[in-house]
Order: sequence, then structure tokens, then C-alpha cells
Amino acid sequence: MKNIDTVVFDFDGTVMDTNNIIIMSWQHTFKTITGKEADKAMLHASFGEPLEYSMKKFFPDLPVEESIKVYRDYHREKFVDMIELFPGIEALLAGLKDKGYKTGLATSRLKVTTYQGLEKYDLFRYLDTVITVEDVTKAKPDPEILLTTLGKLGSKPENSVMVGDTRLDIACANHAGATSVLVGWSQALAGKTKEDFTGSEVPDHIIKAPEELFAII
Repeated sequence: MKNIDTVVFDFDGTVMDTNNIIIMSWQHTFKTITGKEADKAMLHASFGEPLEYSMKKFFPDLPVEESIKVYRDYHREKFVDMIELFPGIEALLAGLKDKGYKTGLATSRLKVTTYQGLEKYDLFRYLDTVITVEDVTKAKPDPEILLTTLGKLGSKPENSVMVGDTRLDIACANHAGATSVLVGWSQALAGKTKEDFTGSEVPDHIIKAPEELFAII
């Protein structure tokens, strides 16, 4: 294994269980705009995408700012009460800090709700830097957000791991030259093996529980 000194996490579906609030926000949006709910598998496949991209794809005939407002108004109201940490995540973050690893968060989520989630569970004490979609110009799978995070940490990609729950996270890590780790507790890609992926979306590792990361690094 490479000489790993840095671990960077995605937020949604990796550190924080935001699956229910995301699905509910999408269903509210679909019901408001189309009068009916969407297929959950289709929504799961959009996890990790920039919201604007997904809105243009789902509602091409509606101005994107209108559909985003429907989604975000509902999401903002329900967010803090509905999110939960995945089991074992806080212990993993604490263990990484105790062992001297540099830690960061690189998320496609807006800063305000990212910070709300981290503050709810007092996670800033475990993270050396937090980079959100508002800090970069290109979305995952472009490596910009990970490279920006590593730059803040003074870390090199070859000595870093990115942990995420979507194909976009894995491709982002691979494009940056970091070790990619897919989490097995994701709704988006639950039950997948390496054979289910191709090209830049093939993860270096898949873990089924947070503590398994220590065996990799």
C-alpha cells in the first residue's frame, strides 16, 4: 500500500446519511412540478450529481432556477432534523485524528447545509479542511475539488485516499491520482463489486463498514 497520510471524505451518503431527505426533496419536487413521484432507482442514479445538472435533465422545459427553488425550499426546512451520522463514522474520524492522519471533506453540497450537518454532530474537530461545491468551478468527476482539498492540506494525491459513495466520487479520486475507496453502505451503489464498474469509475477498494478503512491505509 502507498504511504498514505491523508484521508478525504465525501459528505452525502458517506459521512452523513442524507438519503431520506434527498429522496423526499426530489419526490416533493416531482410532485410539485409533474403531479407524481419519480422512480427511486432513477433518483438514486443521480446521487452525487450537481443539482443544476440533475434539474436540467429531469425538467428540461422548466427554468432551472424554478425547479431548484422548489427542491431547496423543502430541503432546507427538513434537513437538520432528518440527517444522521452513519454508524461508525465518528469513531473512524476520531481514530484517524488520533493516528495523525490529515483529514478533509470534499462535497458537491452547498456550504450552508454542509456546515449545519457538521455542526449538528460536532465533526469540525475531526476535519482539517472542508471544501464545498462553492469553492470550486468544476464538479465531480473533475478532480478539482479533491485537488483543492489536498492543496489546503499540503498533501499529495499519491499519498491520499478519497472515500465516497458514488461513481462521481470514485472517478474524481482516480482522475486526481489518489486511492479511491467506495463505501458499501451507500444507497446509490449498495451491493456493487469492482466488476460492476468500468474505466475511471473502478474503485481501488470497497469497504462495507467504516472501520475497514484502517486495513487499507
